[in-house]
Amino acid sequence: MSRRVTRWDSDSLLRLLRRAAITGTALSVLAVAGLAAGLRAEYAGNPAAAGRTRGHDALWLGHAWVDGRHTAADLEQLRARVAGTGIRDLYVHTGPLADDGTLDRSLYPDAARFVADVHRVLPGVRVQAWLGDTVARDGAPGLRLDDAAVRDRVRDSCAQVLDAGFEGVHLDLEPVPTGDSGFLRLLDAVHTVTEGRGVPLSAAAPQIDPLPDLHLVARLPFSHPKWWSQRYFGQVAARVDQIAVMAYDTAMPTASLYGGYVAQQTGLALAVTPVATNLLIGLPAYHAGNLGHHAYAETVTAAVRGAEVALARADRERRTFGLALYVDFTATGADWAAYRTGWGAP
Repeated sequence: MSRRVTRWDSDSLLRLLRRAAITGTALSVLAVAGLAAGLRAEYAGNPAAAGRTRGHDALWLGHAWVDGRHTAADLEQLRARVAGTGIRDLYVHTGPLADDGTLDRSLYPDAARFVADVHRVLPGVRVQAWLGDTVARDGAPGLRLDDAAVRDRVRDSCAQVLDAGFEGVHLDLEPVPTGDSGFLRLLDAVHTVTEGRGVPLSAAAPQIDPLPDLHLVARLPFSHPKWWSQRYFGQVAARVDQIAVMAYDTAMPTASLYGGYVAQQTGLALAVTPVATNLLIGLPAYHAGNLGHHAYAETVTAAVRGAEVALARADRERRTFGLALYVDFTATGADWAAYRTGWGAP
């Protein structure tokens, strides 16, 4: 008798598991379909209603500009691509920072010449030092933002690049988990330095939770924090002069879904970014493919349109808004044409 009961319990359990699996699959399909419909709705609208560039755009540049590898021909190509656009800031890779927060001066021997060259061929365009490093997490090496001495050395490194002639500091420290108080304290310290010099502090930022509190489960499928809460994004935005959303590596499979995701991210960021802070939406001008980035879907065209329709819908009169191309050494002529055509000249 006990064996019959056990067999009946086992068969019943299997049936229940099958039903649960079928139900779960159906719900997942419905959830994905609902999400897709929502993103497509975000992508709908008239991008022209957002107007044209406000003249607050940016471009990430590789390290070759400050270590002596680029030539006069490279500078002329940069001039031709940037001239007549709304690009106001160049974030040129100058680091990386060491894990203790210091910066090796030998990493940027051509910095002063590059800044002077930009002033000569692109008057009115600023050159900011792009400083980055991996943030220590789960015992791995990297910057320890909870260490006051490390934060002090990062602050001093920022003063160091300003002494070298840079006209601002762009921090790209990853991964910073949402709510990290050490990062906020670092921004406060560095902003004191940049404000005292009359130059901007900018920061690269991850995406905002597309669903409430999604960052809480982000560590399950991802190896590092993927999103910030909207509240924390706003806290960071209030401490800098410019904040650039890295609106790529989304794993979206089609251009319309990706564009809708960018529109959603733009709307979320607009809602919490102070008007005094320039909000930039990063454009994926690179073409390597992997699980997180499908180059045929994550396009400059889709990102520009997504940002525009969100801006038109949420805050079309906002002036402190721009787009930022990532990155110069992978951007194609088609990427530049999509940016120019979609966003226009000032």
